Amino acid sequence: MKAIILARVSTEEQKEAGNSLPAQIHRLEEYCKRKGFAVAKKFSFDESAYKQKRDEFDQALEFIKGSKEQCAVCFDKVDRFSRNVFDKRVPMLYELAMQDKIELHFASDSLVVNSGISANEKFMFGIGLNLAKYYSDAVSDNTRRALEQKLRNGEWIGQERLGYLRVVEDGKTDYVLDPQRAELVRKMFELYATKNYSVKTLATEIYKLGLRSRNGKLISPSMIHTALKDKFYIGIMTSKGREYPHKYATIVPKRLFEDVQDILASYNKKTIKYAAKPFALRGLVHCEKCGCTITPELKKGRYVYYSCSNFKGNCERTWIREEKLLAPIKKMLRDIQMPQEKVDKVVARLKKINENKNQFHELAIKQLRAEYDKIQQNTDRLLDLLVESSITRDIYDTKLKEYKEKQYDINIRLEDYTKADENFHIAASMVFSLTNRALKIFESSEANEKRQLLSFLLQNCRLSGKNLLFELKSPFNTILEHAHDPLLLPGQDSNL
Repeated sequence: MKAIILARVSTEEQKEAGNSLPAQIHRLEEYCKRKGFAVAKKFSFDESAYKQKRDEFDQALEFIKGSKEQCAVCFDKVDRFSRNVFDKRVPMLYELAMQDKIELHFASDSLVVNSGISANEKFMFGIGLNLAKYYSDAVSDNTRRALEQKLRNGEWIGQERLGYLRVVEDGKTDYVLDPQRAELVRKMFELYATKNYSVKTLATEIYKLGLRSRNGKLISPSMIHTALKDKFYIGIMTSKGREYPHKYATIVPKRLFEDVQDILASYNKKTIKYAAKPFALRGLVHCEKCGCTITPELKKGRYVYYSCSNFKGNCERTWIREEKLLAPIKKMLRDIQMPQEKVDKVVARLKKINENKNQFHELAIKQLRAEYDKIQQNTDRLLDLLVESSITRDIYDTKLKEYKEKQYDINIRLEDYTKADENFHIAASMVFSLTNRALKIFESSEANEKRQLLSFLLQNCRLSGKNLLFELKSPFNTILEHAHDPLLLPGQDSNL
């Protein structure tokens, strides 16, 4: 059988000799020799390079699919196969393996995936991929947490608003008032507060006064409407639905801003009798026919019915009881439960499979601590320079603040790496615990808590006629698929 070798690294892992591209390729070549495979082609990928040139792996796929005979597609580890850059290609390669067009070989994991793979190994392979993604997402929180800290410090992290200028000095970003446009932005609010302008006529009027977009053109009515609702002008910035006070100068007085909001709201008032009431499926389900939201309504003070909002006018409103829509969800919550003995065995096996990730974490944490210590040395040296009068107090204060900010960010990253490592090892037990208790939690919860649980478990919820259709999020979909397979029984072995 001929073999195709695929190797990949991320930028961080290039520093690890054991995981470098040459090391992986060497191990895979030796593996092919032991198996008697003739290497037909070698492909290697750098994760950062892959983001710039996404067609390279597709070329490898085309080569694999173009083979007229069964071939062995060889990776070093499942880890090399399941990182984000390959996630969309995993089902394609897996399907080819199930059709006996290829075999997937993971040399360091001693795993072969083909149509003859046992139910046990199929389940372990699937849940391993899903939990690897779960783990990867936890690590990716590093950047998000650092940005959130900037927001908590009152620092904006996005594009400058109309009326502001973005200034970068000594590597630091600041947002200052635009001397040419800040007053015109305030004038825009004042004009709208007179109630003599619509958003459309305001766009024309403010253009006549000299307010232009960044490229010197007329500001569209939609942009005017967005600006009129933007709390940034009164000192509040919003990121992902959460508000933070910012440290920059404001343009619009709070009272003027509130007057404008009242006028905007007066054009959009809707009499929704039960808008504040919680419903288990509120906002989670869409009409399969027209895509509009399925909205709830309370009848006779106790019965909840749902129907398409028919905003586009394409559907006939048909009301369905909430109990009917929740019935397939409750059935799924019953079916997903797995015997505790099987849960314990799966968790133990996954922990063993993923022990190799400890090496990466130890290296990453070691590098971060070394970086922290280096900054501390610079801080100590800075104090010596101040004592020696080699630098001024202003320079000392500026550099000290810079060093402390860097150390703070490193501490956040260290905490995230540690939590991510711990999360991966407890993720499986947490996930399985939730699936086994989900039905009990659901039935004993209030409507808003039920909605939170369903939002966590389900995706692509849609109403088809009078039937609720939905999909489980990963890894719960894999657990449901194999919840009642006779897996991990005493004495059962893999195909290795």
